[in-house]
Amino acid sequence: MIYRIPSYINIKNGEIMDTKIDQLKQIIPEKYILRQEPMKNHTTFRIGGPADIFVAPENMEEIKAVSRFAKEEGIPLFVLGNGSNLLVADDGMDGIVLQIYKNYSGIEVRGNELIVKAGTLLSSTSRAALNEELTGFEFAGGIPGTFGGAVVMNAGAYGGEVVQLLKEVTVLTKEGEIKTLKAEELELGYRTSNVLKNEYVVLEGVIALEKGNKEEIKAKMDEYALARKTKQPLEYPSAGSTFKRPEGYFAGKLIQDAGLKGYQVGDAQVSEKHSGFVINRGNATASDVMQLISDVKDKVKEQFGVTMEPEVKRVGRF
Repeated sequence: MIYRIPSYINIKNGEIMDTKIDQLKQIIPEKYILRQEPMKNHTTFRIGGPADIFVAPENMEEIKAVSRFAKEEGIPLFVLGNGSNLLVADDGMDGIVLQIYKNYSGIEVRGNELIVKAGTLLSSTSRAALNEELTGFEFAGGIPGTFGGAVVMNAGAYGGEVVQLLKEVTVLTKEGEIKTLKAEELELGYRTSNVLKNEYVVLEGVIALEKGNKEEIKAKMDEYALARKTKQPLEYPSAGSTFKRPEGYFAGKLIQDAGLKGYQVGDAQVSEKHSGFVINRGNATASDVMQLISDVKDKVKEQFGVTMEPEVKRVGRF
C-alpha cells in the first residue's frame, strides 16, 4: 500500500537521506535498513529499480513506529510482502519501502484456528495446517505470496478463497491505531478488499479450519502442486497471473485465441505454457512488461471486444 502525503519530502538528496536513515536507526536495528536497495531483489518478477530506503521490521511495534515516522516526516510509505503480484518501475520507488516478510512471520495454533502473522508465506501456512491435520487451506499452498497480501487481495485458487476461512484481522490504521476487525468489515470480493482504500497495514489474521485426514489433505495439496507445475511457468520469474478473469471468460484462453502465446517484448514474454502469465526470460524491464500488457489488452479488445484488467499492481516511478 502507499500513503499519499501532500507534503512530500524528496529524500533523494544525500544529506536529507542520511538524516532520515539516522532517525530510522533509533526505531529499528541498523542491519534492517538499506539505502538505494534494488527492488528486483525483492519481487518475484525480478524486476525493479532502487527504493530510496528499504526497511524490514521484526515486530508490530517497529512496524507501527516506521509508519508513524513516515507520516510525521511527510515521506511516502509502501508496504511490501514477498513481492509477488507486483511490477516495480525501472527507475525505482520514492520514500520508504517497509517489507513485512521473513522478519515478521510465524504461526500460532489455537484449536482449529491458525493465527498467522502477515509476513508468513501461504505455502508455510498450508504446511502448518497439514501438520495440525486441519483442512480448508490446501488451495493456497502454491500461491506465491504472504498471508498479509492474501488478505489484501482475497487470494484464491481451485475454488477456494481467503474470505471463506478468514475470521478476523489485526491491522494498523492510518491514524496509527492497532485494531482487530471481523472479516466481514474488510468487504472482501474477487481479488479485492477495502484494506488499500482505508490505508490499513495488515499485521496478522485468524483463519478457521476444520479437522481432517492428514493423508487426504496431503493428497489434495500434491494434486494442486502438480497442476501448478504442469500448467504454470514456475521455471521463470513472474508476478503470478497477470490479468484478472473477465466475467464470462478466461484470461489465458482469450490471450491464446488472440494468437499471443509466446508474444515477446524485450525479455518479457507471454508464457508458452500458460498464456495468462507474463514471464521474465532473463533481463526484462518494467517498460518491456508494460508494453507487452498494453499490446495484449489492445489485441484482445480488438478481436473479442473484451477489456482486460491487469491483476499485477504497478508501483514506483513510472
